[in-house]
Amino acid sequence: MTHVAVIDIGKTNAKLALVDLNSLTELAVLTRPNRVMPGPPYPHFDVEGHWAFLLEGLARFHRDHGVNAISITTHGASAVLLDQKGGLAAPVLDYEHTGPNETADSYDAIRPDFSETGSPRLPMGLNVGAQLHWMLQTDPDLDARIATVVTYPQYWGFRLTGALASDVSSLGCHTDLWNPGEGRFSSLVAKLGLEGRIAPARPSADKLGHILSEIAAGTGLPPETPVHCGIHDSNASLLPHVLGRKAPFSVVSTGTWVIVMAVGAGKVALDPARDTLINVNGLGDPVPSARVMGGREYEVILSGQQAPATPEAVADILENGTMLLPAVVRESGPFQGREASWIGQEPALGSPQRTVAASFYLALMTATCLELIGHQGEVIVEGPFARNAEYCQMLAAASGQHVVTSESATGTSQGAALLAAESKVVPSDAGASRFAPGSKPMALYAKAWTSML
Repeated sequence: MTHVAVIDIGKTNAKLALVDLNSLTELAVLTRPNRVMPGPPYPHFDVEGHWAFLLEGLARFHRDHGVNAISITTHGASAVLLDQKGGLAAPVLDYEHTGPNETADSYDAIRPDFSETGSPRLPMGLNVGAQLHWMLQTDPDLDARIATVVTYPQYWGFRLTGALASDVSSLGCHTDLWNPGEGRFSSLVAKLGLEGRIAPARPSADKLGHILSEIAAGTGLPPETPVHCGIHDSNASLLPHVLGRKAPFSVVSTGTWVIVMAVGAGKVALDPARDTLINVNGLGDPVPSARVMGGREYEVILSGQQAPATPEAVADILENGTMLLPAVVRESGPFQGREASWIGQEPALGSPQRTVAASFYLALMTATCLELIGHQGEVIVEGPFARNAEYCQMLAAASGQHVVTSESATGTSQGAALLAAESKVVPSDAGASRFAPGSKPMALYAKAWTSML
């Protein structure tokens, strides 16, 4: 039996999951909020708090179950700047900080075209290149302090092993730093003056090395415990399906962000203005993708007053045609810049009807993303919204495809654990929920929503 401890740093929560690699089930999960620390010098992630949490969790997992390997997955849009001693040359910037907007004009003058990177121009620090440009422009001493730049999963790998690396999936996540068609760094790296200082790009499954002796002593893990390179979280959700399914299909990774990725998609021209992009999967292959900040939108709509959906509320919303038009978060997604509005009577906060309307809204935004990237075949939903039946039912009706849900609590832990597999492990759909696209009232609702856009 192989137990893989998966470090999973999401935008909302930091997690540590222990996965049984034989069954791809989670034996234990620990979480802590991914709290953003205020400045100075700017809002940044609490990496030391995460580190203490991870070490304590690794020790507990090994004591209770045994840990045979460690793998890593994190949210995208983050890089870590290291100094000569391996410490932070600067705090790890929160990508939702608006600082990079201040130097947008000078950054736009040097960033590569979408045709080179498959990376759309995004606000705030959502393009890692924009983060680096802003930090270098506003901190004149920073360039001299930077010895190495690593992508975020590999920062944790570095702390565990001392090995420096980046990974292809994190570099391929709208950073502007990667050319996915040619599998190399983009022209931006030289323009930023960082040639030779971004850690080498390695496949996600590569073994970085074994844990450092001090990590072994502090956690009780064997010194020979291997640590694997790591992967961008949405691509962690995609990897089990890339390995175990026949194309075409699409995967919807849900959380703070809803990332839609199409494998074997039809040929369509991607429109960066609608938040479509090219991701790079764990095998290094380009994948047409689209994004919407769906989990955040859902939270905003419900304002912390979520009531369970009921069949009566579903019937009420469908019968009255009550719907929410985009965009709740205007800075991203397929309808950027639009102002959200209600059609019909806005459901009261804390009502089942509002929960249903929010679920339908997010499903229709997801279906739009699927259409924009030329999806074909069944749709697999990973993460929290796999447990939202109203979302899945509407997504099936709006997309015209069968929707299959994942049982995994995190969606990302299975894929990250697979990086440690020495032979092919294929996840099973046993126990998964399936939703057929047969509901005529939902299909009519989806058609009406689309017609209003």
